[in-house]
Amino acid sequence: RTKLITVVTTMTDVHKYTKEDIAELYGYRWHSELDIRSVKDSLNLGHVRCKSPKMVRIEFRTTILAYNLIRLTAASAALRSQQKPRSISFTGTCQFVLAGWAVHASGLMSQEALRRESAELLKHIAACRVGERPGRLEPRVIKRRRHGYPLMQKPRHVLKAELRKHCT
Repeated sequence: RTKLITVVTTMTDVHKYTKEDIAELYGYRWHSELDIRSVKDSLNLGHVRCKSPKMVRIEFRTTILAYNLIRLTAASAALRSQQKPRSISFTGTCQFVLAGWAVHASGLMSQEALRRESAELLKHIAACRVGERPGRLEPRVIKRRRHGYPLMQKPRHVLKAELRKHCT
């Protein structure tokens, strides 16, 4: 691995921003990659289902809203348990939020019961920890395809015509 890297930044005040501060900020780029993966995998935005540009924007914004709400819930759990928000599992938080959604949204609980249930939910979420991963370095490769089918590389009508030709 390269020992020397050059980072270009607009933070040029050497008294305010040390090279260690800038190196630490550069290290946080890994979080943005994890966040994009979380949005694509955990929130199913790897494939956009809508057709019109307007609906694609709505689907994207709704997914980002859900992502922010999940992160806010994880941050609340971290704050209550005196942990760093990034130490709480995003996927674990998603699972607990989705599992408790019906109960919380039903409107059948009293205010006090809802508070107790929410506090209990945050306690469970706080227990979903991710390991310390300083200086994380991962290869940018795909381990395997998710489905055993080849990618569609021709128009659908052409593929259908080929299928009809082979089936007769």
